[in-house]
Amino acid sequence: MHTADFAEPAVCGADPPEATLALTDLPVLSMLRTRMQWAQARQGMIAENVANADTPGFKPRDLVEPRMDRATGTMASSSTALALTSPAHIAPAGQGAGDAASKRAKGFETRPSGNAVNLEDEMMKAGDNQSDYQLAASLYQHSLTTLKIAVGKS
Repeated sequence: MHTADFAEPAVCGADPPEATLALTDLPVLSMLRTRMQWAQARQGMIAENVANADTPGFKPRDLVEPRMDRATGTMASSSTALALTSPAHIAPAGQGAGDAASKRAKGFETRPSGNAVNLEDEMMKAGDNQSDYQLAASLYQHSLTTLKIAVGKS
């Protein structure tokens, strides 16, 4: 006979094992971790843009900012914004016509070599990104400290 033929004896009155939730598995902490990971990836993208500031034909790239889905409490990075394909179209609420005008204005900054990297814009993005990362990291640390105090592990 094989050992698999023998089943473990059931213990009468024993409760099933409880599922435990680690403190770091809370949705708020998960969202902060996602935000920090996004900021880290965006910093790499900004650095790539700056490194290619003199590369002919290079177009700068950026990451789409993750959005929180209030219904599920998770981060969602997909955007469902409607595109305005004609100037005669009416912009949906929250999506002004100024967005299209600002994209056209950036097109004029393309150099004759085809490179469209604007170092001033990239440095502003880098500074904003650093502030966002520091805020998320600080909130994460303070949330962990508060949870530890609540549990009694200070």
